[in-house]
Amino acid sequence: MRILCVCLGNICRSPMAEGAIRKRAAEAGLEITVDSAGTGAYHLGQPPDLRGLKAALARGYDNGAQRARQVGPEDFHCFDLILAMDSANLAHLRRMAPANPPELRLFDPQGQDIPDPYHGGPEEYEHALDMVEAATDDLIATLRERV
Repeated sequence: MRILCVCLGNICRSPMAEGAIRKRAAEAGLEITVDSAGTGAYHLGQPPDLRGLKAALARGYDNGAQRARQVGPEDFHCFDLILAMDSANLAHLRRMAPANPPELRLFDPQGQDIPDPYHGGPEEYEHALDMVEAATDDLIATLRERV
């Protein structure tokens, strides 16, 4: 299974999701390839936002090597599942998707947007990461059922 997590700039939510999925899938014994990208080109080549990196590291997710990149047409052929952090990014992905794309959906299985913490403080990053972890737990449970 190859999974792509997508937010706007690829420095906050999607790197946190990438790290959470990678760690929890390994703990569950699932072989998953996970990556992240952004719909915008705002932070290309930059590491994750320090606030998000600190929150992720405190919970055991090491995203330090990740660098921001933008979603490209090739991603629709390389991934089995593309998870958008919010409905605006999902709409953007749907507009750029080719015919017969891989599964595209919101990361949160309840259909909630994971709020962008970029303009907030540490509390917003912790809240976003709480939501990411809950969605990751649901994703891992679903993937375990498929195996």
